[in-house]
Amino acid sequence: MSEDINEEITLDPVNDEPKDSESNTNEESSSTEIITVEDKFPETLHILPLTNRPFFPHQIIPLIVEKDLWENTVKAITDSPHNMLGLLLVKKDNIDNIQPDDFYKIGTACRLHRIVQSDDKLQVVIEGLHRFRVTEWQTSERPLIVRPKYYPENSSEDDDEIKPYVLAVINTIKELLPLNPLYNEELKIFLQRSSPEEPSPLADFAASLTTANKSELQDILGTTHILKRLEKVLALLNKELQQAQAQMEIRRQVEEKMEKNQREFFLREQLKVIQKELGIEKDDRTAEIEKFTSRLKKLTIPKPARKRIDDELEKISMLEMGSPEYSVTRNYLDWLTLLPWGKFSKDKLNIKRARQILEQDHEGLEDVKDRIIEFLAVGKLKGNINGTILLLVGPPGVGKTSVGRSIAKAIGRSFFRFSVGGIHDDAEIKGHRRTYIGAMPGKFIQSMKDIDYANPVIMLDEIDKISSSYRGDPASALLEVLDPEQNVDFLDHYLDVRFDLSKVMFICTANQLDTIPTPLLDRMEMIKLSGYLASEKLQIAKKHLVKRQLKKSGLKTKQLPLSDKVLSRIIEDYAREAGVRSLEKNIATIARKAALKLLEDKKSTVKIEVDDLDSYLGKPLFENEKAIKGIGVVTGLAWTAMGGVTLSIEASRVHSYTRGFKLTGQLGDVMKESAEIAYSYLMSQCEKFDIEPTFFEKAFIHLHVPAGATPKDGPSAGITMASALLSLATNREIKKMLAMTGELTLTGLVLPVGGIREKVIAARRIKIYDLILPKANKRDFDDLPDYIRKGINARFVKKYQEVIDVLWD
Repeated sequence: MSEDINEEITLDPVNDEPKDSESNTNEESSSTEIITVEDKFPETLHILPLTNRPFFPHQIIPLIVEKDLWENTVKAITDSPHNMLGLLLVKKDNIDNIQPDDFYKIGTACRLHRIVQSDDKLQVVIEGLHRFRVTEWQTSERPLIVRPKYYPENSSEDDDEIKPYVLAVINTIKELLPLNPLYNEELKIFLQRSSPEEPSPLADFAASLTTANKSELQDILGTTHILKRLEKVLALLNKELQQAQAQMEIRRQVEEKMEKNQREFFLREQLKVIQKELGIEKDDRTAEIEKFTSRLKKLTIPKPARKRIDDELEKISMLEMGSPEYSVTRNYLDWLTLLPWGKFSKDKLNIKRARQILEQDHEGLEDVKDRIIEFLAVGKLKGNINGTILLLVGPPGVGKTSVGRSIAKAIGRSFFRFSVGGIHDDAEIKGHRRTYIGAMPGKFIQSMKDIDYANPVIMLDEIDKISSSYRGDPASALLEVLDPEQNVDFLDHYLDVRFDLSKVMFICTANQLDTIPTPLLDRMEMIKLSGYLASEKLQIAKKHLVKRQLKKSGLKTKQLPLSDKVLSRIIEDYAREAGVRSLEKNIATIARKAALKLLEDKKSTVKIEVDDLDSYLGKPLFENEKAIKGIGVVTGLAWTAMGGVTLSIEASRVHSYTRGFKLTGQLGDVMKESAEIAYSYLMSQCEKFDIEPTFFEKAFIHLHVPAGATPKDGPSAGITMASALLSLATNREIKKMLAMTGELTLTGLVLPVGGIREKVIAARRIKIYDLILPKANKRDFDDLPDYIRKGINARFVKKYQEVIDVLWD
């Protein structure tokens, strides 16, 4: 009868229903057995869910469930006289909103032994007893209750047919035991509760050992026919054995490789010792590889770059030394390992020390020094000065490069300078690709190698003179370098790996802003350096230039004493530009000629007086600049790349035969338009300004701006030209020594202009202290240092009528 029962209740793994193996006549006899078992077990079971894998009979497990969801179910189980429950596997992983259709129909009837409560969890210890099938769901909400149909365990099948399978399962388990130590512990627990001779517990235990998925294990649970269950279990065990053997083989290969590497390491070390004892030199390739490897130990290299280096090291170890590829790879590795990956110098953000360095290295430029000190103060509060791009703008020779060098010295960083003026190939910035013979990284990567730190101060000189050609646009390439958001991952074409430039402090220099591309200019913080006054030049010469040139010429101070009068005359007659470069050249000329005189005349000292300068430097380059006075003559102020200058604009009536207006002096389009605006404005305001109405109708007027060889442009001479024409038209001379600047409109408004500092300095140089400036430039004038504004009487005008009031005041 037992055989009939076992053949009848074989579960289909697809629909989870028992498979009918015999005729319906056997069902009656089998039901007799099931009724007997049901007399011993309850007619209903409370259900707890399983999500990962089913639970088999003859096992004991601790099961953890959510207290909020299943506390009532556990309480109902403990309140029952039999402490019985059913464990069913859930088809889905989420059991929060579980429904009866989500469960498999075959499960395990269990007895609850112990409950342990921990926070929001309940841990229950459960013993598996028998399989059961759900015949009816009595509730669809928690606590879930079903009416079960039990399938008892039977051991009366044909032993001769089952025994070979039992032995095969036992032997397979024996093969698995050495492959996983956990199997030993589980086997001990099984042997304490069951005998390996019992086929049903053995099959369930063997299935639980495997790592099969839950549908395969549920298939085993649903197969009540012991012979078929043993067949399926044996297949799972063999699959598990193959996987375990494959894992062991992989592990063995890894261990062998490690042992081989260790063995090779010891052999190499022994070889090194033997070679050292015998005085045998290493081959070049080994020496190169060891040199590169030793460099890497001192660096902190990002993972992508380290992977590239390791790949190249492996590649070079296999290349023939005579091949071109070997030299290319060796040079590439040389660059990669010489770069200062992760090496940073410590910043010295001492404000007092920085101020002392700037005062020591530079005379004047107080506003620039203050701006730099403010910048360093912000860096000290932040703790770093990363991602900073400064732009120093000013005429040649005012000390832009030396200011950048002083900044590097003040913060204790290495300094690297290169000029980008005239660069027309973006490969100079981003490097050449390694496909070219003689390829090299760009200037920035080269500077990193030379400096040996990843946070230097890099000066880009003459950035306003950068150019472009068919080879590329370097200005566009600089956008990535000078953008703090992008240069953290700067990609050089030669390196082909990312390098962090975000810690670099960039300082750019320029003489003018017009030629710098707007996107590039937008990324920089601008500091303007204007020209020096004569008094400032004198101090610079005494403290810096004379000492430097005497040292270069091999002279001592007592051999060539230069008085303040001599230096002042050099400044006035030979070096009147905004900077001090020409001044230094003239001092160098004097030092060289003095050195020759010392040797020829065998004197111990060469004294130079003011009258001697002609013999050393030639005739003066500049005459004493004086403002020209007269009818139709007005002094204007202009800005140039060399600093501020004064321009005496002249207007003359040529004849009265025909009406006309002529402009000379190599004027640009904008300046010509300013002259025409001044002419038209005065013609429209003749009555208001007491001008004869017939003056402009008959007069042919010639307006000239002196220094005709020098190109001139800009709108700032508008009111100056109008004043010259007004003086001519009214036949009145401007008695005052004054100078002016400002743009004029057709309605008589005076608009602001640029370069106020340079223009004020130019006026002081020729001793003009009365100035007319646009009212909108009052803020620029107020921002000037006190020593520049001292003695200046500035009149600020908004309309041209106010200019006239000053002219005839």
